[in-house]
Amino acid sequence: IELASRLHNSKQNVPHYYLSIDLTLDSLMELRSNLNSTMKLDENDGGISVNDLLMKAAAAAMKTVPAANASWMDSFVRVYDSVDINIVVGNGSSLYAPVIRDVGRRGLKAVSDDVATATSVVDGEEGSDPTTVPGFGDVGTFTMVNLGMFGVKSAAPIIREPQACALALGVIENRIVPNDDAESEEIYKESV
Repeated sequence: IELASRLHNSKQNVPHYYLSIDLTLDSLMELRSNLNSTMKLDENDGGISVNDLLMKAAAAAMKTVPAANASWMDSFVRVYDSVDINIVVGNGSSLYAPVIRDVGRRGLKAVSDDVATATSVVDGEEGSDPTTVPGFGDVGTFTMVNLGMFGVKSAAPIIREPQACALALGVIENRIVPNDDAESEEIYKESV
């Protein structure tokens, strides 16, 4: 009820507008495969996920556009140096948004490990109460929610006060797209 109340207040107090785009992830999927094979990892055993890569990309974007990594503080705007991302995780009956600290400066594997720890705690694998884990309950500078695993294509997240923006990720799917290779005889190509 407390979370619902805070989100209700945020929706009323923070201006919201939504943008939705489709991305071609062929290069990202290839990078992920190369990283995991080089490190001899798979996604079920501590491997780098697409979500981890998109989190790092979001942190890089926030460094490029500092106004997105900022908070309105009534009489001034505070721009943060560190990109601390709340990642929404849950087990169906409860949702949590632990903070993954300093995503922009840390290595991809370290960020991936923090996300895995947060997810395993919520799923009960660590045998501890999620509210006792560092980062649970804290508000970062940005929020990400991934609904792709549920087949959701698009979502409109509520921006948590005092954050300036949030990112919702949707399902990854193969599509037939126009071929951009002028030399090819094929009109269309398959893309992720």
